[in-house]
Parts: sequence; structure tokens; C-alpha cells
Amino acid sequence: MEKNYWKGIEELEQSPAFVAQLDKEFASELPALDSVVEPISTTASTNRRDFLKMLGFSVTAAAIATACEMPVRKSIPYALKPEEVIPGVANYYASTFYQGGDYASVLVKTREGRPIKIEGNKLSVVTKGGTSARAQASVLSLYDGARYTGPKKGKESISWEKADAEIGAKLNAISAAGGKIVLFSSSVASPSTAAAIEGFVAKYKAEHLVNDAVSYAGILDANEKSFGVRAIPSYSFDKASVIVSLGCDFLGTWLSPVEFAADWAKNRKVNAENRKMSRHIQVESTLTLTGASADQRIVCKPNEESLHAVELLKAVSGAGSSNEKINAVAKELLAAKGSSLVVSGSNDANVQVVVNAINNTLGNYGTTLSFANSYNTKTGSDKALASLLEGLSNGSTKAVLFFDANPLLTHPMADKLAEALKKAELSVSFSNRRDETSEACTYVCPDSHWLESWNDVSPKKGIYNIAQPTISKLFDTRQAQDTLLKWSGVETSYYDFIRSNWERSVYPNQKRTVGFDGFWDIAVHDGEVVTSGGGEASFKGGAEEAASAVAAAYSKGGDVQIKLYESVAAGNGFWADNPFLQELPDPITKVCWDNYLSVPVSWAKKNGIKNDLELKDYTIVEVTANGKTIKLPAVAVPGQAEGAFGIAVGYGKTVVNHDELKIGANAYPFLALVGDNLVSTTTATIKVTGETQKLAITQTHHNITLKGLGGIKRRGVVKETTLPEYVKSASAGNEDREKIKEEMVTLYYEHEKSGHHWTLTVDLNSCIGCGACVTACNVENNVPVVGKDQVIRSREMHWLRIDRYFTYTEMIQDGADTLAPEKLDVVFQPMMCQHCDNAPCENVCPVAATNHSSEGLNQMAYNRCIGTRYCANNCPYKVRRFNWYDYQGADSFNEKVGKMWANEGALSGITRELHEPLTRMVLNPDVTVRSRGVIEKCSFCVQNLQAAKLTAKKENRPLKDGEATTACTTACPTSALVFGDRNDKTSQVFTSMNDERAFGVIEEIHTMPNVYYLTKVRNRSEKA
Repeated sequence: MEKNYWKGIEELEQSPAFVAQLDKEFASELPALDSVVEPISTTASTNRRDFLKMLGFSVTAAAIATACEMPVRKSIPYALKPEEVIPGVANYYASTFYQGGDYASVLVKTREGRPIKIEGNKLSVVTKGGTSARAQASVLSLYDGARYTGPKKGKESISWEKADAEIGAKLNAISAAGGKIVLFSSSVASPSTAAAIEGFVAKYKAEHLVNDAVSYAGILDANEKSFGVRAIPSYSFDKASVIVSLGCDFLGTWLSPVEFAADWAKNRKVNAENRKMSRHIQVESTLTLTGASADQRIVCKPNEESLHAVELLKAVSGAGSSNEKINAVAKELLAAKGSSLVVSGSNDANVQVVVNAINNTLGNYGTTLSFANSYNTKTGSDKALASLLEGLSNGSTKAVLFFDANPLLTHPMADKLAEALKKAELSVSFSNRRDETSEACTYVCPDSHWLESWNDVSPKKGIYNIAQPTISKLFDTRQAQDTLLKWSGVETSYYDFIRSNWERSVYPNQKRTVGFDGFWDIAVHDGEVVTSGGGEASFKGGAEEAASAVAAAYSKGGDVQIKLYESVAAGNGFWADNPFLQELPDPITKVCWDNYLSVPVSWAKKNGIKNDLELKDYTIVEVTANGKTIKLPAVAVPGQAEGAFGIAVGYGKTVVNHDELKIGANAYPFLALVGDNLVSTTTATIKVTGETQKLAITQTHHNITLKGLGGIKRRGVVKETTLPEYVKSASAGNEDREKIKEEMVTLYYEHEKSGHHWTLTVDLNSCIGCGACVTACNVENNVPVVGKDQVIRSREMHWLRIDRYFTYTEMIQDGADTLAPEKLDVVFQPMMCQHCDNAPCENVCPVAATNHSSEGLNQMAYNRCIGTRYCANNCPYKVRRFNWYDYQGADSFNEKVGKMWANEGALSGITRELHEPLTRMVLNPDVTVRSRGVIEKCSFCVQNLQAAKLTAKKENRPLKDGEATTACTTACPTSALVFGDRNDKTSQVFTSMNDERAFGVIEEIHTMPNVYYLTKVRNRSEKA
């Protein structure tokens, strides 16, 4: 029986609001000209007269623009042009992204000394050229107007000389009197920073406390018990044939997701010659990014994730479990001894000791797990803040310096710390922008942005990365390391300090070159140096005691249990004020600009939770846990266990540059202390209120539903099969394609593309829905941020969206809540302009603004577009975006006649902030900034294609495969997207598009798309 694919509960149940939405030509109608702020309504209509008024106004305004005197902008030539800068040509510099606990080895793209884009560094042995949405969005934070412009004392701006003198004097006085000085930081992965901190600690007899907002102390403490080493081993998902994850979102947010995604995907890529896949089993309570990509999900309450670890240990040890599902999992693991891997997302040290015992029993240490290259990115302790709080409260701690830490947001004892901090004689924050902790400190000595700084990072033992400045400092900031060195009495610069440290501790361990200067040049150029790692460690036991402790701690979980997690966008809260990330829809719920309480579908129906698709109204609930209460909207999520409720941390900031960034509620107070560790699960009570809140949720925006093609069965949109079926036939799940190709007849003659014919393929097996491609596209192509209100109106401008489809492993008849949540399957499908060779949009444009190139690109002539939106209406893929407002401040006559535009007041403060000259520095000068009334969409990053062709032409050679790329392709950590010239028969894209799994979305209507998708294959026995 054919499976259903649906985006949300409203679609599965075919609610009246959803059906009505499908019948509408556009999600939003043209606004009335005389309104100031549009009411949110889908019932308002626009008649022909209003439409003609709008069209007439557009033409009139355009005429005025041509009559207006254009402002004179004088360019100033270089007096002495930097040797490496050629106007109009991009430079790339190897660097290292390590912010908010996230790491990636990267290349920074600059134009005329201005960083505008982040690319992955393919020379990296860790991230392997992949990036994340956070890495891609980090370039915007460089041009953030909320950054401190210089040192401050309270609300007063002061000079660095005054700050150094006053703080230095206080540090000396406190140290001389025997008072304790504490440097409180997150994990320090930089060996040179660690050396600078050691010098500071030695001079003032200070204490360095390390605490991470999202803690990994449980794993560290467990490994100290199990192996005598307080470190986190390397996880080699690429070497594992069977992977079992216990509540661990290793593809989304856990530890090193960019690295893990790349390794995991290696064993998920299949073709006619290689029909083997890894087997991935996910045990979880809430639906995660990793669970969505698993072959099998075992759904349970949050406390049972830990209990299942104990049961799994019994099963692999031969004692057997009372849970037959766990016994079946153990059987698969035992059959893959030495090539299996078990991971847990718990921060309870006892749970991690149990997991260590499982992996040891399976013989995984030394193969899929190794201490030789253990991680340096997580070294914190959950005891750190309690120690700081005790010292401040009893008066022994007189001074505290906060480096790369914001505990007044991210710790459950933030309220107590805020009060205790008032007792300190000296408090200093090195934060480069306003946050809760910096506002509570006496002094702020702002750190420079990572794109302005020299630094080093050692993500793993034996692996060293360099970070180099790619722009001069925009403000009067100073690297925190330089500040620490100065206060320690070291007169050298931090750059020289790094070089000296590398010459002493890194250079002797390498074998690449002779002579430190040459070695240093190679390190800066490549961005990464690999030396010898450490040794392995031996398991010391202790699992029995840990298993008993786990059973005692989690046997009584409660009927309502909260699972806290990091969102892919906001992370631990470090990225909560980044508009690019706030507007990135959550991969599972498709909510942006908010956090929320995710609830099981059956619970939502039982408690009358309102999820109004038409008005975007969602019921607000009160959640109480650990003596704290917060209010959040409730969102029903399929695949979530009964009694399990999820909340993303990192929201609820109170100190931001815009009120619109005061988003959601802070869930960090819900962290529960179990033993010495803060864990992310806790019991709670939930009270349904009579209030509602509007949510920007995109799950039913831009639907591909064609009448006559099977309704929500989405025939031709998503295809999948199972590995046993694929082994029998390489075209399994895609059997109908041969017939579709035979029936592709047309009255049009085919245009020969004798030069290039650009094509993109997407492997649904590798796509994990992480959103790196979406953010990369936005940054590369100057896609505007429109704000929550506009997203609610279905006006998000993303050229690339990731459609998330739910389906069940077996057909049901009576609604989503009648089947076990673990029977839910998820498919992620990136959807961009398909660049159809038979494009429906091109035929209906009255001014030929959209047309087809000789290289297979569907092009947009922005200055010709008059905004009829006929093309958007005629696009079956719904990938064309209309500029309702001048989001980017692109109109040349904005100041003179901008007031004539209707609804200007509806633009959000965030959107207006992005108009500021500082923020506009992030814009790519190679891509036109679109104005109001213009349609825009994916261009296959034509600017990159032209640049690659020009380079090849200047070097008098053919274009090489892989030189011409798109932003989405280079950003993807799993290499799910492949781009190239199909006319090159040796190209990777030619091979991919001719794979038996390849198909075009609804290609039976003969659009002839130039984007192909590879059928998803799940490694399980039952027929999909």
C-alpha cells in the first residue's frame, strides 16, 4: 500500500483551514495602500481595483525614482593598495571557528578586506570541509550593532589605559591581601589561551573555573572513573556498522556534530556497486534531528533513556533484558563486535559509566572509540559555579573575571549568582556584546571578534588549528588574551605569544618541514596541523555500582517529564541574538523566532491544545519544575513519547539590542542536579492556560500538492525503499521512473546546451535537515531577514527551504495518535528552484523577467520584474519569493519617496537594523540586492559559476569538476548535495544523476528539472 507523506497534523487530518489554504492562489494578498500595519488575517481579499492601484503605484514610484537625482557616492582610491587585494576578486583565508562551544575549520571569504562568507576547510581531518548553520551565520555577528565599542565601567565608556590601571591596581591589592581571584570561563580549547591563563593564575594566585552552558561533565567524570582519564574519546561513526544512540543528538548538536555528520554519512551512501549501509538505532523520548535520520526508533520517556542503558548492558553481557526490543538491539551489537558504537546524550556520570561498560564489552575501544585523539573542546565541571557561588557568598572570592561565559543566563543558579556577584570587589566581563553577565559586572573589557583575532585551537589531542584576523578591528576592542597578558605583566603581543608557544610545544612534534618559520607559514596557510596523539586507556570497571545508581535515580520518572535540548539554531544561547539563525526553521517543528513546549499529539488532543493554522495561534501552557515556572506555547509533535515534553534551552534572553530578540522563555532553571552533574531531564507539572500566542511556523508553507497526483500521498515528491529491497534491485522505490521518462513528450523543441549544463543532485540518504545549506544560501545571496511577523504571513524569503515530511512505517486510518510514535518516519528534502528546462514560470511572465539561459539556468532579470507574481503562482515547486517590502533598503529613492510605500511601519526592528551601514557590510557585492515588488529565487549561485569560468578562461584550460559550486553544496557537512556540469561525462554530478535512485520531483508533469533527488534507503527489514 502506498505511504502517506505529510508536513503536519493539520495536513494528515485534512483540517478545513489547511484545505482552504491549499485552494488559495497566494498565502498573502496584496495589502491595502492606506493601512499602516497589516492585520494578520487570511480572510482579507484584494479586488481587481486594489490590484491595479498597487500595480499603478509601483509603476508611478518607479517613474519617480528615475526622475529623482541619484545621490553622489564618491569612491576613494587606495593611496597604497594592499598587495593581496584586487578590487572585485575574493580572497580566502584559513581560520578556525570556535564560538559558543561549536568548532569548525574554515575558510573566510573576504572582499576588499571585508569578511562576507564562511566556507569549510577541506584540509581539515576533523570537520572535512563541512560547516554548520551557526558557523555560516557567525559572519553577521561581526557587524552586530550590539557589540561593545570599547571598555566600560558601569554605563561609562572609558579608555583602555584607565581600565588597565584601575583593574590592575585592584587585582594587585586583592592578591596582596590574600583575597581569591577567580577566572570563570567555558572550556578553553586554545593551547595558547590556556598558557596565557596559566600565567595570569600564577601571577595572582588565582583560580581558573571551567563550566560549559551545555555540560559534558558527566562523560568526563565517567571516563575518569572508568579509565583514569578525564577526557572524551574520539567517536568514529564512519567505522561503525551498527550505531545505537541513547537520547544523543549526535547529528544535530552533540559534542562535534559537523564531524559526526560527515563520518555517519560515509556509511549511508549507496550505489549499484556498494549496497551496504550502517545500521542506526535511536532510543529517544523527543524527536531529534538524529532520530529523524535513524533506521529504527525506540521511543520511551526521558528517564527510560537511562534505564535502557542498564538493560542494554545486561543484554550484551549475556544476562538478558526483560525488554525484548533491547534484546534485539543487543543481538545486532554483538554481531558487530569491534565495529559497533553506543553513545548516550546523558550528562549523568553513572549513565556514562554504564555506556563505557557496554562499549568495552563489545570491544569498541581502539576501533570506533579512541583516547589517542581525545577532545579538548569540552573540559568543564558542574561543580565550578557552585564553587564560585560559595566563594562570593562567604566573602573569600573578591574578584571574578568572566571569559566566554554567560552564567547569568545559562545556569540554574543564575539568580543566586547575580546576588552574590554584588559582593565582589571587582567583576570583569570580556564579552564582546551585551549579555546578562556583562551587564552585572563593574567593568567590561570587550574581546575582539574571532574574525578580527589571532588565536589557535586544538579540538583534539594532536590536532592544531590557527585562527587569523581577516579584517582590522571595527571597534576599540582588545583580545581577551592580550588583556590577560598585559595584566600578567607580559609585554609581548598575543600573536608573538602564540608563535612562541607553537615553537616550543607544537613544532617539535611535527614532521612536515624543517625550520619554524616555514612550518608557521604552512600552518597559517592550511589552517590545520596534525601531530602525534596520545595513547589508549584501559577500562577499570565499576559498572555494577553505576548501574545500581542509575536504576535508583531514574526508576520513578513521573507522568510528565521534561527533556531539555539545544536547538540547531540558538544552541546554548550564544546564538540567540543572531537574526539569520532565529529565522532558520527548526528542522523538526519548523518553528522559528521562538522556543516552545513540544508535546505528544495525543496529549495535545486530550488537553484541547489549540494549533490554529489559519491565525497561527497556539495555546500557552505553564510549565513548573524545580520550583520555577515559565510560560510557553505548546506545539504538537508526532513521534514523541507519551509523557515526554521538550524545551529548547538558550532562549529567554533579557539583555539584547532589540526587544524583538527577547524571545521565548529561559529553561536553564529546569536543569536537575543528579549526584555532581546537571542533567537535562526532570519531572514537571503542566497547566493549560486560556491564553494563546502567535508562532512563526513554516511547516505548511509552500506546499507541493497537485490535484490528480494522489493528494497527501505526494506521488513523485518523495521516494524511499529499504536496504533489502535495494539489494534486490538498484531502482527499488524508483521503479516508476522508466515509465515516466517514456511518457515525457512535448510540443517544444529541445534547446541544445553545447557548453555547460548545470545540474544539482541531492542524496536523501545523506541529508539530515541540519539547515547549514539554508543559512549558507542566505549569506551568499543577500537573502533578507524579514522577522517573525512576516514569517507568520508566509513571507519568509529563503531561496532554499528544507521540506520535512512525516510518514508511518505502516498505513493507519484513524489519525496520528492511534499508532505508536516509534512507527513514525521522517524524510528531509531540500527544495530550491529546480531550474526546469521546461519551466512553467517562464511562459507566464508578461515582461520576460524570468528566462532560460543556454546553460540550463532559470534566470531572473530583477530590473525588469514588475511583481505580477504570475511566475510564483505557476511554479509547482513554490520556490519563488516576493519582496513585500524594501527589506534590504535597496530602493534608490528610499529617502525621497519611501514614505509612499504602504505598510512601511510593518517592518520589524530587526529588519531595519539590517539596513544600517555597519550591518550592510555583510552583503555580497557580487549579488544584486533586490528591491520591493520584485520576485527572487535560487540562481544556482550564478556569481560563483561565472567566477569559476573566468578563472579557467584566464588560465586557458577547461573548467574542472568541482570548481564551480553553490553555497549549499560547499556548506553541507554530509556532502548530500553534488553540483556540476552534466555535459562533463566524468563529473560527479553526471554519475549521480544517472544513478538508478535518481528522480525529479513531480517530473511526470514534464517540467524537466535540473535538480535530481536520490531515493532514500532505510536499513531495515520491513518493506517501506
